[in-house]
Amino acid sequence: MQEHDDVPSTFWSMDQADRDSAYNNSKAVADSAERLADWERRSHACRVADDARTDIRYGDLPNNCFDYFPSGEQGAPLFVFVHGGYWQRNSKNIFAFVSSGPRARGIDVATIGYTLAPKASLSDIVAEVFQAVDSIRSHAAALKFDPDRVYVGGWSAGGHLATMCASLPAVRGVLSISGIFDLAPISLTYLNENLQLTRDEILRLSPINMLADLKAPVSLFVGGEELPELQRQSRDYARRAQAEGHAATFTVIPGCNHYTIMEQLASPEGALTAALADMVAMP
Repeated sequence: MQEHDDVPSTFWSMDQADRDSAYNNSKAVADSAERLADWERRSHACRVADDARTDIRYGDLPNNCFDYFPSGEQGAPLFVFVHGGYWQRNSKNIFAFVSSGPRARGIDVATIGYTLAPKASLSDIVAEVFQAVDSIRSHAAALKFDPDRVYVGGWSAGGHLATMCASLPAVRGVLSISGIFDLAPISLTYLNENLQLTRDEILRLSPINMLADLKAPVSLFVGGEELPELQRQSRDYARRAQAEGHAATFTVIPGCNHYTIMEQLASPEGALTAALADMVAMP
């Protein structure tokens, strides 16, 4: 196998098992399965609430739907949330619980679904997320949010997809939580069995290679107890973006792992909710 120039040199000193472990968040967090089950339970309560609008279509494929959770404010800003699962697991239905924090701050929330790998390539997935953002904006009058104040965020692989949306003119800001910004290391792990990333996709769909297209400020967050590679991915992206003159910030939240960091968005007083509110308040 030929080395990728953009893969950290430390990766080439690892055996395959260590490369896989470097990105295996489920293995790194002992209670990850229990966390996901709790998220699903809390999200069900959000989705059956009287004011929730669920499974609104944005495309023709089975997962091309979004859920909408209004804050109750007329003309509110909108936060579009993209779920994680390394582009091949989970669904929007598990992540409705993240709406609780932003809604308490007067921010409407939409959670989007997309086709998972291997049924879709990463190129297809990115295209679906772009389609979702455009389609949701077209519902602004019916859903009563401000189409000129749309922000996108996501967790893990959703952090990657959200950051790709920073190239869209309609997106005012991005909140990336434990995201992936360089796909080259991913292509060398167990994750690529389903993704089958091409060299073109690694170059074209790695946000760290797409800084020339960056149109919106990006706030990046990771937990202090996350895997070193997850922390490095966000740190390197922020440094590169800042060096090229873009509005990018990087924050480590002490004591949080890849799963517990999400409580900082679900809570109205959480650090991620506060960061989103600050972003929305920017002129």
